[in-house]
Amino acid sequence: MEVETVMAALRKKAKEDEVFRQRLLDTRKEKNPLGVFCEIARSEGYELYEMDILTYGEEFYAAIKRSTNGGGENSPKLEGQDDYYDMFMAELAVM
Repeated sequence: MEVETVMAALRKKAKEDEVFRQRLLDTRKEKNPLGVFCEIARSEGYELYEMDILTYGEEFYAAIKRSTNGGGENSPKLEGQDDYYDMFMAELAVM
């Protein structure tokens, strides 16, 4: 299953279930937040691993960069732009 499909399912459940949303948000406090986040996803029946999210974030960021500046690398990466986990947590925090 694709990362975005899994994240969409987790996003939907978090929107409907405040306890689940808080459980996901609490992963930010863990020593290995991404690992704990993926454990929660797997406990929900989704095969999701840290490398899946890291790779997806980098690929997503690269696709955006290619589409906005003709495929060239003209601007430096801003901190966290390719961190899909952090972007997802920010989204959950404002739900």
